[in-house]
Amino acid sequence: MRLVQRGDARAFEAIYDRHGSAAFSLAYRIAGNRTQAEDIVQEAFLSVWRSSVRYQPERGNLRSWLLSVVHNRAIDSIRRSVVQTRNTVDAEGLEERKAAPELTDVEAFRREEAGRVRAAMERLPTDQLRVVELAYFGGFSHSQIAEMLGMPLGTVKGRMRLALDKMRDGLGEAVVA
Repeated sequence: MRLVQRGDARAFEAIYDRHGSAAFSLAYRIAGNRTQAEDIVQEAFLSVWRSSVRYQPERGNLRSWLLSVVHNRAIDSIRRSVVQTRNTVDAEGLEERKAAPELTDVEAFRREEAGRVRAAMERLPTDQLRVVELAYFGGFSHSQIAEMLGMPLGTVKGRMRLALDKMRDGLGEAVVA
């Protein structure tokens, strides 16, 4: 790593060869998507190259430091994806708010139901809403959410259960199953 800190590209290549597959495995476990994991690893190694002076051997070994950089980049990437998904959902929601010249019964029911679900979600506490959004709009598993939010898996499951119970009470058993 001292050679990398001096700008030695061959030393950097050796570090990549030695730790690249572990970095990719971690990024893939967090992101769950090959393309996104590849981007995460690329960003992480670019960051390592640019800020190699931040590595302090007395604080831990190189692999641990490198994987923490990958982990942080992966979490940042997931957060960006969640924001993009939320913005897309919000933009699609605009279509629901537009008045159609002629509403079919099915369309009218769908809009009414979507409005009820949105209203029920707005009544959820922020911590429960975040877990529901990540699971249902982000497509993340409970364990991925726990890792992203840095909380125990049981806490994520508990918040999900409480949120779904509250929504079920507000909407009726048939809507949330």
